[in-house]
Amino acid sequence: MSSLPIPSFDHPFGVALWPKFDALVSTASAGAFVPSEFAFVAGELPLSTLPPVIVAISTYYLVIFGGDFIFKKFQIKPFVLNGLFQIHNLFLTTLSLTLLVLMAEQLIPMIYHHGLFYAICNQNAWTQPLVCLYYLNYLTKFCEFIDTVFLVVKQKKLTFLHTYHHGATALLCYTQLIGLTPISWVPITLNLGVHVVMYWYYFLAARGIRVWWKEWVTRFQIIQFILDLGFVYFATYQKVVFTYFSSWTKALPVCGDCAGSMLAAYSGCAILSSYLVLFIAFYIDVYKRKGSVRSKRVKSVSGGVAAQVNEYVHVSGSQKIDTSVNSQVRSRKA
Repeated sequence: MSSLPIPSFDHPFGVALWPKFDALVSTASAGAFVPSEFAFVAGELPLSTLPPVIVAISTYYLVIFGGDFIFKKFQIKPFVLNGLFQIHNLFLTTLSLTLLVLMAEQLIPMIYHHGLFYAICNQNAWTQPLVCLYYLNYLTKFCEFIDTVFLVVKQKKLTFLHTYHHGATALLCYTQLIGLTPISWVPITLNLGVHVVMYWYYFLAARGIRVWWKEWVTRFQIIQFILDLGFVYFATYQKVVFTYFSSWTKALPVCGDCAGSMLAAYSGCAILSSYLVLFIAFYIDVYKRKGSVRSKRVKSVSGGVAAQVNEYVHVSGSQKIDTSVNSQVRSRKA
């Protein structure tokens, strides 16, 4: 009988997952996409240059706002797509977990052998497997546009936080890819971790399963942004000092230069800061202000059924509906 694999810092899960992932994806794509041979080359990959990214994001806004207008203008009845909604969320929670585990396998040995500063600032931390995973994660941001399509066809309210988040996140991921920023793994892994929990919650809610930790999904998102900004501000400070104040390095508390472009650093700080501010305001409005419109929508529906399922809060500050109150009631009666 063979012994069970023993986890270690070099093999966090006891077995090498990257080669297995590489073989599986290569076979499934008939050799069209081989993760171990991937290289991010702008202009040779889908959505790898700014014009198609802008077109994709603009199309997203045109479709959702145009669709919302058409539904309201012609009084089209909302669609019931609970089955597709479940599949969508189950797919995204599974994909998020897969990418998170594969990144952890790459990062744990790196941090163990070279330290945290190396992992977030050294150009050698921009490794081929991680870049491949960063790109795959980037593509999922466009898949997540479907979140808003569900809102439109179900005729749920489109909030600023939700629509802003989706477009801004796709743009943010693009700037980090072209900026070659090793620190990318920090916001990406935290975001993937939140997505695993969040989309699993949405899947359960669509199935009519009530959970006690709904509010913690929102709290995890706020914690995510606080950690993101702690790392990103630190790395940006290092880069700014070494780029513009190199003669002051002996006088200022610095650790060393951080790899990556200034555009990536500035865009990361700006977009993540806006997420934190907007999401904290959203959380206060929903959970702490008992008299607010959103709070009443969540908490004051009779029977407590809608309190569980009628407020859909997205990872970076958006609001959605998990499933209908009527479907929850029918589930209970059944």
